[in-house]
Amino acid sequence: MSKPTDIELKTAIVASATMKEHDKDPFFIAKTLLNHDFRLKHYEALLKAADRYMNHGQAEGERMKLLRCIEKAKEAESRAANEDIDSFGLE
Repeated sequence: MSKPTDIELKTAIVASATMKEHDKDPFFIAKTLLNHDFRLKHYEALLKAADRYMNHGQAEGERMKLLRCIEKAKEAESRAANEDIDSFGLE
């Protein structure tokens, strides 16, 4: 499966946001796309930080950036999970 172009992705994100705004997402496609787009940004940053760390002599500064990216990815996962709980009124 090919990766969407930047224009295709932006178009899909806008359409998904509109679907969610108007509560027209019976199969949760918009919710899923928006969630994956949010999380993917953190994982792409994590991959970039890991690559820099591994390929630039494992410098301490790069290690700290990698650890921050890992923490941000974990926070994004936690936040996404908590939003689902909140949306059902369980907290």
